[in-house]
Amino acid sequence: MAERNDKYNLILDSLQKLLESRRLQTISVSDIAEEAGIAKGSIYYYFPSKDAILEALVERNYEQPLTTAKNLASQTDIPPFTRMAMIFQACRNSSNAYLKSDDESSVGAPEKALLHQKYMNHLISEFRPVLAEIIRQGIDAGEIRFDRPEELAEIALIVLAVKMDNTVVPSSKEEIENTIAALIALLEKGTDNPPGSLNFLMA
Repeated sequence: MAERNDKYNLILDSLQKLLESRRLQTISVSDIAEEAGIAKGSIYYYFPSKDAILEALVERNYEQPLTTAKNLASQTDIPPFTRMAMIFQACRNSSNAYLKSDDESSVGAPEKALLHQKYMNHLISEFRPVLAEIIRQGIDAGEIRFDRPEELAEIALIVLAVKMDNTVVPSSKEEIENTIAALIALLEKGTDNPPGSLNFLMA
């Protein structure tokens, strides 16, 4: 398994290295294999396509906050809203990690835009089932009153991802805080909790 992980990461490292000087559409699986110093067939043992390598690269770069978030769903001894706050914090940490790496990267603008799109999709799709499960557990426990947990999770994550990322719709710090405050107010109203009771979610 260790050998497999080493080669798997070598392939991802090689694509990341190539992206520093070339556009994605000019990079082939053969180029990645050559950069990695391995046979092209070895790549297909781990990945079915170049797109799959790119997806895995995005996932690897931001996996720690996502792993933390996924582990929270099973911790039913922690109140649902506390776990939601931890999910939101993990979302924030993941966005901060992405923006920091993006600032330090020498990847060209088209590649940054593509990686950014992949990142946003990955962030929302990975967090959504985790957050929905926490909301569902809160509903079952009678702590949350709402009948669309998946949709509520998706709405919250889209708003959080877009505002915390702050590149899709650039906003001032005050505008971001106001949008998040509005999201919290909607969550309170939608889950039948008193105004101000969920402010800690974004503390």
